[in-house]
Amino acid sequence: MNRNLLLSGAFFGMVAIILGAFATHGLKPLLTADSISTFETGVKYQMYSALFMLILGGLPLASEKVKRICFYLTTIGILFFSGSIYFLATNSLTTFDFRVIALITPLGGTLLIAAWIVLLISFIKLKKK
Repeated sequence: MNRNLLLSGAFFGMVAIILGAFATHGLKPLLTADSISTFETGVKYQMYSALFMLILGGLPLASEKVKRICFYLTTIGILFFSGSIYFLATNSLTTFDFRVIALITPLGGTLLIAAWIVLLISFIKLKKK
C-alpha cells in the first residue's frame, strides 16, 4: 500500500503542477477571473491531497488498513472534488453543461475530509508510551 500511496501522491502532485501552469498560461485569456480562481482551488486541494498521500505512504504509525482506506477515500475525493471543479470552472468553454455534476464537488470534499478523520481516529487509538 505504501507504494500505491507514493505513486499516486507523486502522480496527483505532478498533474496538479501541470494543471496549475495550464490554468495560468492557457486558460487565463479564455476564462473570467472567478473561473480561474475556482480552477486554482481545485489545483490547490489536489496538491494538498497529493502531499497527504506522500506523507501517509512514508508513515510507519498508520496500519495497512488505515492506509488502504485513506488511499481510496483520497483518490476518489480528488477525482470528484478537483475533477468536478475543473469541469465547472471551464464550463463556458464547452457545449456540455457541467453544472449537472455540481453535487459531486461536495461529495468529493466529504471523502477528502473522511480520509483525514480515518487517520485521526487511528492516531487517537495509538497506545500512549
